[in-house]
Amino acid sequence: MTPVRPTTLLLCLLPGVGYLLVFFGMPLVRVLVNSFSGRGPQTEVFTFTPWITLLTTPVYLDGLRFSVWLAVAPTALSLLIALPLSALMQANETSRRFFGSLYRIPLVVPGIVAAFLVLVMLDRGGMASRILTPLGIALPRLVRDEWGLGAIIASSWKNIPFMTLIISGSMAAINKDVLSAARTLGAGRFTILWRIQLPLAQPGITAAVLLTFISSLGSFVVPNLLGPSYPLPLSVHMYTEGFTKGNWPLVYAMGTLLSIVAVGVLLTYYAIIGSIGQSDAPKRAGA
Repeated sequence: MTPVRPTTLLLCLLPGVGYLLVFFGMPLVRVLVNSFSGRGPQTEVFTFTPWITLLTTPVYLDGLRFSVWLAVAPTALSLLIALPLSALMQANETSRRFFGSLYRIPLVVPGIVAAFLVLVMLDRGGMASRILTPLGIALPRLVRDEWGLGAIIASSWKNIPFMTLIISGSMAAINKDVLSAARTLGAGRFTILWRIQLPLAQPGITAAVLLTFISSLGSFVVPNLLGPSYPLPLSVHMYTEGFTKGNWPLVYAMGTLLSIVAVGVLLTYYAIIGSIGQSDAPKRAGA
């Protein structure tokens, strides 16, 4: 077999790698560099002032924690619903058609429309409150509450179809003979889901979780409309500091910090998945 020349390999990789470097790598590098720049012409060219402001101001630190919460909570809730929904879609043709048409509805609804739907339904004096109040049932505060429950509900409603689309595709790719053999050996639906479908669909689950987390971490419309007045996520602070106050170095620092958090969550997730796979390997070998 003739070895591949490094030049040929580089030329083959250039379209994909070059695209990533130009459209993803360079903007990220520019954001990082500008996060250490001065705000005005009289300031230093290189300064740590934006980062010092970001990491020492309680408003921004609370905003970072709230941003992570508004990313983790919808991702976890969406995953808890998307996993069984994806498995039900693989049960038979009837369930595939029913749930397949049902879960696609939120996909075509823009995020701001989903936020307004939650606002109209769950806000105080909204439709749900008007229906349940005559029955003596009082809804808790779900819009603009301190936990951001309204934002979590709206984000989850939008994310569940997206996660289901990816996970169900991974489950559909599993060889049906494997599932039939498991049923023949007496495995129930839950055992098949837990021991066969979830491990084999792990790449799709990982992609769905990470994409949902990243999109929720940078969400602006939903938390701005349904979230509390304090704390505000960093995405809202980025808009305020940039377009209202013109403090772009601080905005770049916030964007860099959110990117670092996203990478940290990605590495942590892969470490947890890897440790779970290693702990299950002896059990599968023994079986």
